Parts: sequence; structure tokens; C-alpha cells
Amino acid sequence: MGHQVIIFDFSTVRSMWEIRVKKHKERQKKEKERLTQSALEKIRQEWDVMQECRRKGIPQAAYLKNGFIDTNSILDKLEQNSLLFKKIALLNKTEKERNKFIFQLSGEDWMEFPDSLKEQTHLKEWHVNNTKITTIPAYIALFQELRILQLSSNKITDLPVEIGCLKTLKELNVSFNCLKTIPPELGDCENLEKLDLSGNLELEELPFELSNLKQVTYVDVSANKFPSIPVCVLRMSSLQWLDISSNNLKDLPQDIDRLEELQTLLLHKNKLTYLPRSLVNLPKLNLLVVSGNDLVQMPTAICESTTGLKFISLKDNPLETTSFQETVEITESDRDRELFEKEFMKAYITDLRERESVPCYTTKVSFSLQI
Repeated sequence: MGHQVIIFDFSTVRSMWEIRVKKHKERQKKEKERLTQSALEKIRQEWDVMQECRRKGIPQAAYLKNGFIDTNSILDKLEQNSLLFKKIALLNKTEKERNKFIFQLSGEDWMEFPDSLKEQTHLKEWHVNNTKITTIPAYIALFQELRILQLSSNKITDLPVEIGCLKTLKELNVSFNCLKTIPPELGDCENLEKLDLSGNLELEELPFELSNLKQVTYVDVSANKFPSIPVCVLRMSSLQWLDISSNNLKDLPQDIDRLEELQTLLLHKNKLTYLPRSLVNLPKLNLLVVSGNDLVQMPTAICESTTGLKFISLKDNPLETTSFQETVEITESDRDRELFEKEFMKAYITDLRERESVPCYTTKVSFSLQI
């Protein structure tokens, strides 16, 4: 049986496909032009740029023109900002390296520290918040590189004596826990600069050994039961910020002017009936808050002082001393209220410091008197 052989003219076939390819390219060109002029394409380009800016941490405002992203100048700017990209890449690398030395833990499911922590003695920072952890392990003494110990809003009842072994520690925050005492060994942390013991509600005194903390510039012992400013605090010669509000203070020591570097003194919500004249001798004091006390007379010598004092708050002070009821039972709502008031006061003070309209020679006095 014979085979049928079909013979084509290849020149005709090639010509036919060339025509088809040409038409296809023309359609692609028209489609490309249509997309270029399309609003959807513009939106897509802007979205891509926004994603790229977010990924690399570049402000989107750098590409804005008349309220819209100017995609035409992006490449030029990218070339011009090549050094910026290198800097951002370096910062990202640095941040990644820094994270290798930070331990973070949060959540009420945590009742104790993970066992693997004791093997990570290279860590430089602990950030443990909002857990149900009650004790700090003694092996913390092994963390000789520790710089920051941030343990706020937990259930910690005691600080271990081993904390005195942390010679490089610069910041200790054990606010809003359940501490009743502070170990004297904390005074061995000679490089400590910031100490926050606020919101424990039961602290009444600090060990005299804390007088050795000569590098401390910030002390917050608010929302506790201190009857007076601890002697050790008066011997912290570098102290710039002292918050001892919401305690049981009835008077201030006459030698408070030992704190020659003090700039901010927060005394609100105590039982003070007068302010000592020695406050005038604090050369760098610029913010004094004594609201919510029992002041029986206006501290005219302080209000009229010609020192650097810029702001005094004396509101909510009656002319006659009123009795305060002692809090017998401490509840979670007490801690929450104190935490809210603390954050509000910090924001308020920050706002005061940022007001450029207040001249350096102006003293602002805010008060209300009940007759």
C-alpha cells in the first residue's frame, strides 16, 4: 500500500507566521500603551513603591509630588540615595546583631523562666513583661554582660542577692510587681543609671547601701508607702529625676538641697503640709509637682524664686489639712489606676518640656484652693 506525502511551500508558511507574529507584537504594544495610560497601572506602581518603602524603611514622603507618588523620578532618587540604602542596610544588620543579645518574654502563660535561659549568658538585655513569674533565678549572676533588666508588670516578690553581681547593669525596672524589700546587694551595681521601683505598693524603705549608686540619674519610687525620702536617695549625687509621688510623705528633709543635679521632682498625691525653703537651693530644679497634698500655705519663697524653676503645680491643696484613709487591701484595680496615672503624668511632663513658647525665665504656677 502506498503512502501519501503532503508537500508544503515553506516560504508561504513562513510568510503566514511572520504576519501572525507581527500582528501579535502590535497587539502587545497597544496593550502595553493602554496599561501605561491606565489608572490601575498607576495604582499598581504606587503600591509597589509603597511596599518597597515599607520594606526598606524609607519615608514615602520622599517620593511624593503634589500629593501623588512621582514614579518617574524614583530611579533617579534611588541612585542619589544609594548611600542612604547602604546606611539603612547597615542599621538593619546592626539591629539584627543587637537582637542576638536581647531576651524577650511576655504573656500570662509564663509562670517561670525557661530552662534554656541559663545557657544564654551572653545576653545584654532582659525584657520580661506581663507574666506571672514570681522569682528571679539565682543564676542571673552568670550574666556578666547584662546592661538592661526590664521586669515590669509581673508578680515578682523578691530580688535575689545575686543581683549585686551585675557590675555592668545600667537600667533596672521592676515596677508594678509585688516587692516589699530591696536587697542591700543592689548597691554593688555601681554602674546603675536608672532605677524604677514604682507601683509595688508595699515598699516602705530602701537599704542605706544604695548610697553607693553614684551614677544614678533617674529614680522612680512612686506608688509605694515611703514615709519620707530615703536617706540613700539623698546621697545619689548625680540624681536628675526623682518621682516619689503617691506615697505617705508628710514632710521633706531639710537637706534635700544635697541633690545639686536634680531637675525634676514629683511629689503629687502625698500628705505634705509645707515645703522646705531649702528647695530654693536646688540650682538645676526646673519642674516641681506638689498637687494633691495638704499644703496649708503658699510656698511664696519657692514660687518667687529666681532660679531655673519653670513650672510648679500646686493644685488640689486645701487650706486645712484633711484626713486620709489608709488603704487596707491592695487590689489589681489599684495597680491599674496607679499605672494609668503614671503614664498620664509622664506624657504631661513630656508635653511641658516640648513647649517652645515658654521662656526660660517664666515661672508657671497652677493651683486651686478650697475655702
